[in-house]
Amino acid sequence: MVLAPVRLLCSPLMLGWLVGTSGLMGLASTPAHAGELRCDGTLLQLSVQERGEMRSERFRFSLQVEAEAGTPSAAMDQLNERLATVRSRVRSLSLGELQIPAPRSYSTGGSAGKPRLQRATTSVSGEVGRPNYDALIQIAGRLPGVELRGMSSLAEAGSEKKLEDELLRRALQQGKRQADTTSAALGLKQVRLMRIDKRGGTTHKPLVTYRAVAQKFDPGEAPKPRQSITLNLDYCLF
Repeated sequence: MVLAPVRLLCSPLMLGWLVGTSGLMGLASTPAHAGELRCDGTLLQLSVQERGEMRSERFRFSLQVEAEAGTPSAAMDQLNERLATVRSRVRSLSLGELQIPAPRSYSTGGSAGKPRLQRATTSVSGEVGRPNYDALIQIAGRLPGVELRGMSSLAEAGSEKKLEDELLRRALQQGKRQADTTSAALGLKQVRLMRIDKRGGTTHKPLVTYRAVAQKFDPGEAPKPRQSITLNLDYCLF
């Protein structure tokens, strides 16, 4: 939970009282409006942020497959062999179909007396479940010409909506507590919510790139998908 600085817009009488008791709040001495609603008391504007994590049951992976040789034809032949190996080893682990775009070929090297080489590359992406998480990493770390560029944790089906509802509830409760506390500190009796501006999103945090593998990897240790929600709230205190 994160709170942004609070802003108060007050009536002239309330302004005089506040200036005499605190120099920490930004104030304006005119009645304020929130959208089309009028607040003739004190307008409290605050921002509340809540964050949470979701359990991952699936992981999206991306493998880079590449080959180098003296000629474009030889590089493509080697790429085809390596790609066939990746398909045969990974397809049984994958949830659904693999995505493999057309390869890209280009020249590399050719400096300091070294001959220019032809390189051919493509990628293989898909999803794996928790039981095959480590197996995919182990395969990618041991096959020649294959690099695991990273994996992203994917949230369980329906968990994003469930967490979003929970974060919204918590943010509204926190905003109401802040408004009640401020109202009591000012000696006011009533609090009315006038405006809600909701923003938020989900972050599928990628795992690090793996080049060498020495031990098993636990899917429970993978970064979990995170979701956040920010509410900009206007309360009328009177």
